[in-house]
Amino acid sequence: MSEMSPKEFKHILVGVDDSEDAQLAFRYAINRAKTDGAKLTIVSILEQDNMNVYEAMSKDFVHGQRADLEQHVQQYAKLAKQFGITDVATVVDEGDPGETIVKDIIPAIKPDLLVIGSISKHGVRRYFGSQAAYMAKHAPISVLVIR
Repeated sequence: MSEMSPKEFKHILVGVDDSEDAQLAFRYAINRAKTDGAKLTIVSILEQDNMNVYEAMSKDFVHGQRADLEQHVQQYAKLAKQFGITDVATVVDEGDPGETIVKDIIPAIKPDLLVIGSISKHGVRRYFGSQAAYMAKHAPISVLVIR
C-alpha cells in the first residue's frame, strides 16, 4: 500500500491580531508555506464593535486604527519575506472577523487553507464563543486552528 502524502497547499491565508495564538498561527503558516512553496496571504480585521460610538463615528479615529493595523500586518509580511517566502500578500478589512474572512476574503482571494489562532483576546466577542469556531464551521476550505 502506497504511503499517503500529506496535501500540499498552494495558497495559505493566515489571520493575525495581537494575541499570542495569532503569533503561533503565523509561525505555523510561514513554516507550512515554506515547506509547500505556497503563496501566503496575511489578513487582519478591524473590529468595529470594539470601538465606542464616538470612536466609530470619527473618520480620523477609524482611519488611524486602520493605519495602525495595516502597519502591523506589514510587519508580519516583512517577517515572512525574511523567512524566505517569496509570494506574500496582505489584506486589511473592517467588520466582524469571522464573517468577513469567510464571506468576503476567502471567495475573493481563493486560498486553500486558513490558519487561525483559537482565541482573539480582545473585544466582547470572546464571551460569545470564538471566531475560530465560526470560521471552522463555515469556511469552504480547510481550516487549521492553532492552540
